[in-house]
Amino acid sequence: MNRSTLRPLTTACLIVLSSAGAATAADPAPQRAEMAGYLLVPHGRVDAKYNAGFSMYVAAWPLLKNYPGQDFQSGLFGTWMFAQYDGKKPEKAYSDIEGGLGWWRDTRFATETPKFIMGGVALEFSEWANGPGAGKGRDWQKPAGKYAVAQLSPWVLWPPDGLNLKPGTNGELLGYGYLPLPLTPAKKTTAGKDVPTGNQCWTLFLNTGNFKGPVTFFVPYFWSKPTVEKPDLGGLFLDTRPSDPNKAVQMETQHVPAYIARDAKGTSYARVAPTQFPVSAGTDAPLIHRITAYNKSALWDGVQAWFAGGKEVSGAIDPKAAAVQTFESKGGATWRIYPPNKERDSRAQVAWSSFATPTALDETTYGYKWSDAVTKGDARVTLPEYYRLEKDKNDKERWVVVSAKDVPVETGLTKVEFPRRRTAEPQPYVTPDEAGSSWKKPGPAAGPFEAKLGDGSVVTYYWYRFANQPAVLNADLTEAEREALQKRVELLHKNWTKDREYLPPPTVGKVADLDPAALVTPPKGLEIGYVPIVTRQAKAGEK
Repeated sequence: MNRSTLRPLTTACLIVLSSAGAATAADPAPQRAEMAGYLLVPHGRVDAKYNAGFSMYVAAWPLLKNYPGQDFQSGLFGTWMFAQYDGKKPEKAYSDIEGGLGWWRDTRFATETPKFIMGGVALEFSEWANGPGAGKGRDWQKPAGKYAVAQLSPWVLWPPDGLNLKPGTNGELLGYGYLPLPLTPAKKTTAGKDVPTGNQCWTLFLNTGNFKGPVTFFVPYFWSKPTVEKPDLGGLFLDTRPSDPNKAVQMETQHVPAYIARDAKGTSYARVAPTQFPVSAGTDAPLIHRITAYNKSALWDGVQAWFAGGKEVSGAIDPKAAAVQTFESKGGATWRIYPPNKERDSRAQVAWSSFATPTALDETTYGYKWSDAVTKGDARVTLPEYYRLEKDKNDKERWVVVSAKDVPVETGLTKVEFPRRRTAEPQPYVTPDEAGSSWKKPGPAAGPFEAKLGDGSVVTYYWYRFANQPAVLNADLTEAEREALQKRVELLHKNWTKDREYLPPPTVGKVADLDPAALVTPPKGLEIGYVPIVTRQAKAGEK
């Protein structure tokens, strides 16, 4: 989930290659390598007053033809939302919301279809939170973010492995965004200490074909908790601070499988696992659309007045209180192919611009135009698989595209395979079972129930009264504060249904669907004020 630093695979059994030209004979066999880097998407800036969250539409698709196993890690296009500061940004205070669509090394039930995680990061990665019950590590003795996200929607199951899209999704747009809601009170103390916790509950809104609306939110205590030990940082995080509207938009790839080999002359060649991008009926497809920043009058102000006894708010986010960021036909790529342990500065880049041209499909939509070097189909293009290491006019090494017939047979690269791999016996996700735990006391109102997801896993879930779910019980709220929160959520459940528009809709493309198996209906009598909480996720058939 960490998007701040590329962390290359360093498997001990892999052989480090010397630079091209140092050998005079072919390597005995192709050596494992990887492709990693960023696709960079410049876009226009907006006024700093649009500092109350964002939304965007991003394409979801199977980046690799075959899911290659848990070494594979890549996001699709996404962003990093940091707090906005009046002056200089504080040092050693990294904290943000990142996450998005992708595949991660700790994903246990991965397929070719990407999943969505929330990716909240507390102070300097001390904790992170990917969804209800999903955080840093799997040890419940060290929750580290597992109680950081509260379930808000009564209609969506959030598995700890990530939120599932409909299997087979290919290029459809997932609409998502984070806006603050005033669900909890601002507090002058945190965990009994004289440091504040703000009242901004950063809430995930989705726009999909089969669900629309708010799903989950970060409890403010997640952001302020580290300040109990570091009170000088009080009030500097997203529980209190507005959001910076001018965010980076990139696609970060940490590991795509590859092989490197040399021919008899010592020239290096590489082959990369079949890597795909979507197209629409054979033409350029939107990859990013309508990056939008909001101010507090878009939603917060109306909801705050409603909670105080004012007029009901529909939940539709006001586009008049928004600024849409624009694109030009610009961009870059830092994808590199290299063997394990290769020093960062000596990793040669892929000649990305030889087959992909950044393109503003319209003022608010971004994609690529593909050259004839890619293999084109009606639904996807496959990027070049074969490369040769050459030096450019500046004497810098680059991996340039070559065809399979131009790769010397002695390299063995045409015979390597990139098969589909899945963990045979993935470990189940479990939750505390002790009678005195917040999962059992006061405990659920109904269950257990099961749902079989499109990734082949089965989730067990229960219905909890909203204020009795474990995340809320661990949110540093008094009983009175939890009950006030319960009443506000009941207002949302009564009035914010799943079939109306919340985020401004896209003007191009088609929206993606969530996995239909992740959509549920509350039991009779639990329609208002209750939410489904997943307590276990395991391989289908496992008891």
